[in-house]
Amino acid sequence: MSLAGRLDRFQRRHPTAGYPLAVIYKFVDDQGNYLTAMITYYAFLSLFPLLLLLTSILGFALHDDPELQDRVLDSALSRLPVIGQQLGENVQSLRGSAVAVVVGLLGGLYGSLGVVQAAQNAFNEVWAVPRNSRPNPIMARLRSLGMLLVLALGAIASTVLSALSSVADRIGDAEVDSGLRVVFALGAVVLNVALLAFAFRWLTAESVPTRGVLPGAIGAAVIWQVLQSVGTYYLGNTLRGTSATYGLFGVVLGLLVWLYLSAFAVVLGAEVNAVLARRLWPRSLLTPFTDDVTLTRGDRAAYASYAQTERYKGFQKVDVTFDQEPPPEDEPGRRRPP
Repeated sequence: MSLAGRLDRFQRRHPTAGYPLAVIYKFVDDQGNYLTAMITYYAFLSLFPLLLLLTSILGFALHDDPELQDRVLDSALSRLPVIGQQLGENVQSLRGSAVAVVVGLLGGLYGSLGVVQAAQNAFNEVWAVPRNSRPNPIMARLRSLGMLLVLALGAIASTVLSALSSVADRIGDAEVDSGLRVVFALGAVVLNVALLAFAFRWLTAESVPTRGVLPGAIGAAVIWQVLQSVGTYYLGNTLRGTSATYGLFGVVLGLLVWLYLSAFAVVLGAEVNAVLARRLWPRSLLTPFTDDVTLTRGDRAAYASYAQTERYKGFQKVDVTFDQEPPPEDEPGRRRPP
C-alpha cells in the first residue's frame, strides 16, 4: 500500500486526525476564505463610522465631564488592541458634532448590517441551507437588525468588563490583581461564547440546537481572546518607535489582519459545528486533488449537500447520484480495480 493509502487509512480510523481534516476540506469547499473576506471588508468599513458615532455621542452626553468621557472611550477601544490606543489619542476633535452623529450613524449602520448579512450568508453556506429556504431580503435585514441589537448589548457588557479590569490594575495587591484579571478574562470568554452561540443559531436559516453550536462558539471565543492578547503585544512591541508613515501602514495592516483572523475564527467555528452535527467525516485524503478516488460516506454527504444548496425554488428537485458504490468505512479512498 502506498504512503498516501496508509495515511488515508489512519485518518479514517482515528477521529482526532480525520475530523480536523474534514473541517479543513469543507472550509475549502465552501470557499471559506471569500466568506471570511466579505465579513472583514464590512467590519473594516463599519469600524470608523461607529467610532465617530461613539465619540460624538459621548461629546454630547458627557460634555461636562471630559475625564469620564476618556474612561468610557478607553474601555470601549480596549476591545481593539491593534489600533485602540492610537484612536483614543486622536479623537478629541470629533466630539460633540451633530454632523458627525449623522454620518457615523448612517455609515456605521451600513457597515454593521453588511457584517451581519455577510455572516448570515456564510452560515447558510456552511450549513448548506437551500436558497429557497433562506429569508427574503427584507426578513434577512430585520434578522440582522435583531442581531445588531444583541451585539450592542454585548458590547456594553464587554466595555463594563474592560472598565472593571482597568480598576483592578489600581488595587496594588499583585495576587488580587492577577486573580481579578483571570476572572475578567474568563468573563469575556463566556460573554463571547454566548454571543457567538446566539449568532450561530439566529443567523442560520436552518434550526440548529444550542448544543450543536457550542463547540464552534467556544473555539472561536478562545481564539478571539488570544487575538486580543497578540494584538496588544504587536502594538506595544512592534510599532513602538516607528516612523509616523511606517506606523500608520503598520496599524492599518495590523487592523486588517486582526479583523480577518477574527472573522476566520467565526467561519471556522461554524464549519466545526456543521461537520460535527452532520457527521461529514471521515473524508478521503485525496478527494480535493483527483477523481481517482472512492468517495467515503462523508464525501458523498458533503457533495450532495453542496448541490442541494443551489435549490432556488421549493418545487425544484435536485437529485445527486454517484457512479460508484459507497466503500466500507475502513477502506482507504482509492478507486477499486474493475
